[in-house]
Amino acid sequence: MKVAAAQFAPTADPAANLAVIEEMTAEAAAAGAELVVFPEESMIPSDVLDENDVPLGEFAVTHWGPFLEGISRTARAHGVALVAVGYEDSGTALPYNTMAAVDAGGEVLGLYRKMHLYDAFDYRESRHIQRGDTGPVVVRIGDFNVGLVNCYDVRFPEFTRSLVEMGADLLAVSAAWVKGPLKEDHWRTLLRTRAIENTCWVVASSLTTPDCIGTSMAVDPLGVVRASLGEEERSLLVVDADKDRIDRARTVLPVLRNRRIIIGPR
Repeated sequence: MKVAAAQFAPTADPAANLAVIEEMTAEAAAAGAELVVFPEESMIPSDVLDENDVPLGEFAVTHWGPFLEGISRTARAHGVALVAVGYEDSGTALPYNTMAAVDAGGEVLGLYRKMHLYDAFDYRESRHIQRGDTGPVVVRIGDFNVGLVNCYDVRFPEFTRSLVEMGADLLAVSAAWVKGPLKEDHWRTLLRTRAIENTCWVVASSLTTPDCIGTSMAVDPLGVVRASLGEEERSLLVVDADKDRIDRARTVLPVLRNRRIIIGPR
């Protein structure tokens, strides 16, 4: 299955961001992609709402529905499955940070509400976001079981392992990975590590807003970086994620069979 990672810099205009998602989906479809992974905050960056004193929870009430409808319409129009991220009304003052996976017909396959909030590096996401409590999510796209991973989640090996326990053979990572000392190295290292320790594909997309690194990547089950972007404000990578590579990796490196401590999904 050909999988694309689309990185871009969303603005304060959610309609304009949806238009970019539609354009990049069309580009990915033309390249043969069956799945496109968009970054965290592809609906809108939270900091632009802070700058304009717009409560994130109120924004989610108005705009989550149109955003979900927009990505479903785009998927259906181009016959490509999508993963994209926005702010979903939680019924409280704080919204969920939600990954939505829709199939090529525009049907919603699953919603993953971010469980690990980014309370690190002098930032507290929990001040703005309601923690999700519905557990990890795996969806079926083509021949692949796709596990949904939202940014800070990638720092928790037990989380991605639980997705693999649920059958995931590809991890779709959406991120707004903030720049800073060692952060770029952490991003590359964590993505390769999650691929190697789980012998699965990892396809990751990150924002390219001024405070984020871009550097979207596709890593194969033996940790080989098959494609990578830099800091380009808007760019697309496409990788052929094949099941044979998973089978080969799990034959020569049977870490999942060799485990002695097994932690299943909660």
